[in-house]
Amino acid sequence: MTSDEMIHGIVSALPGVIPKASWGEIALFYNPGGALPNGVYFCTIKEHDGEHDKASNLNREGVFRLSVGVGSETYSELFGQRPIRPPKGGVVATGHDFAVLNRLTPHPVYAWMGWVQILSPSKASFETIYPLVEEAHRRAVTRFRKRIG
Repeated sequence: MTSDEMIHGIVSALPGVIPKASWGEIALFYNPGGALPNGVYFCTIKEHDGEHDKASNLNREGVFRLSVGVGSETYSELFGQRPIRPPKGGVVATGHDFAVLNRLTPHPVYAWMGWVQILSPSKASFETIYPLVEEAHRRAVTRFRKRIG
């Protein structure tokens, strides 16, 4: 499955989703009608390492990362207690291999905020973790509604 196929699938299936290139990645925002300057982001697709984000080794040919912001309860069910925030430029201490392909792991930088990742998921893996994308979308809808009153 390609990153473009994932983006298209998510945007087509979930209402109010706007893809936007930002911070060297494609962020998926919930922002129906452009009511907020950016909306509320809930999912990102990144295809290369960043200055402070190299643990996933995204600079490999054809490797990309789907990151999803899940709720605390879901994160705990998947991986236990969220790790503490790493120092600037650091990686969370979870013991996971953040460069493994096609396996859901905590996000190497943002796991402390409840983010998870999967590198270059197969179609079957994407379908398996898609409920996490839906959960993140629902959470974004709730935060969006609070922001616009």
